[in-house]
Amino acid sequence: MHRNKNPITQFLRMESASGILLMATAILALLSANSPLQPYYTWFLDIQVEIHIGALQIAKPLLLWINDGLMAVFFFLVGLELKRELIEGELADPRHIVLPGLGAIGGMAVPALIYLMLNTDDPVARPGWAIPTATDIAFALGILALLGPRVPLAIKIFLTSLAIFDDIGAILIIALFYTADISLTALAVATACLPILLIMNRRRVAAHSLYIAVGLIMWGALLKSGVHATLAGVVLALFVPMRSGNDPGHSPLKELEHDLHSAVAFFVLPVFAFANAGIDLSRVGAEQLLHDVPLGIALGLFVGKQIGIFAICWLAVRLGLASLPRDMGWAALYGTTALCGIGFTMSLFIGALAFETSGIERIFDERLGILLGSLASGGLGYLVLRAVLPDDAVTQPHDRA
Repeated sequence: MHRNKNPITQFLRMESASGILLMATAILALLSANSPLQPYYTWFLDIQVEIHIGALQIAKPLLLWINDGLMAVFFFLVGLELKRELIEGELADPRHIVLPGLGAIGGMAVPALIYLMLNTDDPVARPGWAIPTATDIAFALGILALLGPRVPLAIKIFLTSLAIFDDIGAILIIALFYTADISLTALAVATACLPILLIMNRRRVAAHSLYIAVGLIMWGALLKSGVHATLAGVVLALFVPMRSGNDPGHSPLKELEHDLHSAVAFFVLPVFAFANAGIDLSRVGAEQLLHDVPLGIALGLFVGKQIGIFAICWLAVRLGLASLPRDMGWAALYGTTALCGIGFTMSLFIGALAFETSGIERIFDERLGILLGSLASGGLGYLVLRAVLPDDAVTQPHDRA
């Protein structure tokens, strides 16, 4: 049974397979947008979907239902994973979080600075500064899967831990910088859900349906409030109890995480990738390729991630603040930092928040920079790790000593 497997091993296998599927759906989106299927691809994403409940009306094209609705499920899973890791996972031990935590800070700051250096004087472009700060763990682990058993478990855990810190940073960035005009009434409705969730958490209520019902109300309220609705998923996850009140051996949080993981890995993220990666390359010329927005994103992901993560990690080790994980040398660390430049899913999501509702005619497509930077980072990381990792390496159990 899958429930009896090592949870870390199960997670890594799931994410690796999801990464490979993401690559396939991204390619399918590009083919759809650059073939006779393009009108149907556009028509599909523009389908209007409406919900009416009394005076409440939500009407959006299918693309926004995917980005605001399905991605809320993704953020809910991220929140569940984050809470579990902080309570009893890899992030519960301070010795295991210093190096990836510091690396994540450098890996977010340097790409943002590179982007802003190229786009400081453009008020339309400036909101995209956070796009190259993200790491796509599913894609990165998918690349590692291509290398087979030569990749030590320590590298996978370091990469996963760093990506978790990246997700925390992305959540904070979205909450602080990507909100529209605030509706105080809708925000008050969302806030009213919090004491209800707190009471349920304190009583260790295990019924998933109750959390989902309150979460849907909070999601709808945040959607109307101007605060991005996907944050409802993260907030909801933090209130799901680790242990049930009636059965201390039962974990509602772990059960929900287990039930959602396959749906997110093999449906939510591939659908999001298909909906957002379809770039019409027929309109791409030198002006678009060299525009400061896609160029800043590509350089931020490909150059900024490597410099930011590797430099901070090197400095932390030299100062004695942290140590390299077992079975990871400096060359392997560099290859891993290159893989962190794969920003795909979260970068596309932040890009949609930054530009899609700007209402300004643009000559650039931020997705071009995301794809180019992610492709270059993934290719370099793969080649470096293939060169430095021995062919006969075997995955070692993670050393907690």
